[in-house]
Formats: sequence, C-alpha cells, structure tokens
Amino acid sequence: MKYQTYLIFGAPGSGKGTQGKILGHIPRFFHCACGDVFRSIDTRTPLGQAFLEYSSRGELVPDEITVKLWAARIGDYVGAHTFKPDIDFLVLDGIPRSVHQAQIMEELIVVKKVFHLGCPDRQALVTRLKKRALKDNRLDDANDDVIRRRLQTYENESKPVLDYYGPQMTVDIDATKRPIEVTFDILQSILADEKAAV
Repeated sequence: MKYQTYLIFGAPGSGKGTQGKILGHIPRFFHCACGDVFRSIDTRTPLGQAFLEYSSRGELVPDEITVKLWAARIGDYVGAHTFKPDIDFLVLDGIPRSVHQAQIMEELIVVKKVFHLGCPDRQALVTRLKKRALKDNRLDDANDDVIRRRLQTYENESKPVLDYYGPQMTVDIDATKRPIEVTFDILQSILADEKAAV
C-alpha cells in the first residue's frame, strides 16, 4: 500500500520542521521528519551499521540506504498503529532530498502536493539558522560558512526535486510570513483539494 503524502519542502531555515509538527497535531495527519529518523537509528542493525559507516567518515549516506532507513522507521510506526496509512495522510519534511531519492520513493508514496516554503531573502534564512543553532546549542551550525554551504547544497541537490514533481503538484508558500499564516495557507490548499475531490 502506497502512503498518501504531503511534502513540506524548502531551504534550511524555511520552517519545514515547524510546519510539519503543526500539521502532525491535526487528526488524520502523521508527521515524519527525516532528521528524527536518523537520530533514532538502532546502530546494531545491518542498516544502522551501514549508516554509521558513512556518517562516521563524514560522507553522505547513499540514497538507497537513506530511503531504506526511512521506510523501516515508517514500517515501525505502522506496526505500532501510530501511523494508520488507510486513514492518515503522511506529512514529510527533509526527504526526499534529491531527485534520485524521489525516484526511489515512487514505489512507497503517492505525493498529493508539494508545499514549497519559499524565502528569496537568503539573509533572512541565515539569521533564522543562526538563531536556531544557538537555541538548540548547535554552535557549529551557527558558523556563516557552514550555513552558506548548507544553502548551496540545497540549491544544487534538493531544489531540482521541485522540477521533478512539476508546477502542477507544487504550491508556493511565502515562508517569510508568521508560522500561523503559513499553516493557514497550507491548510487552505489541502481543503480546496478535498472539496474538489468530493
């Protein structure tokens, strides 16, 4: 069974995690952040060992392993009846991060919409990321060079995912608005689709 999915997409600092968490509190929506998947990996399993092998060398984890780890975690949620795919919508942020990941995930998810949290003002994103790094005590992430590298990686590797899904699947949302206004825009779009489907 393929999971009916909404993707929250955008550059680092655009508010993907915030919006994912908010939607995840609404009945019939289940939020899964890719970062949480990686933080909860059991490194005793073969998949966990494979992940550790790459990450401990500071290398990017191959797309196949990333998607397998994600799929295993979602399977755990289904097994625990936390996520009920027959009645719940899946809300993802942080995955797929590349066109290749999106292609691999085609057999697992049906993407209903991609919400692109746009923030053309890159300086605003840098400021947000610095604040978040200091708040979460991730001082390495507050470094200007680290932030600019992350934004460049997004432009090179992740942004092409928007072209992969195409304009008919993508809804541009102004991420510079207040979080509650961003949520309102996302929910309006979802409701419009639901009404049109009836």
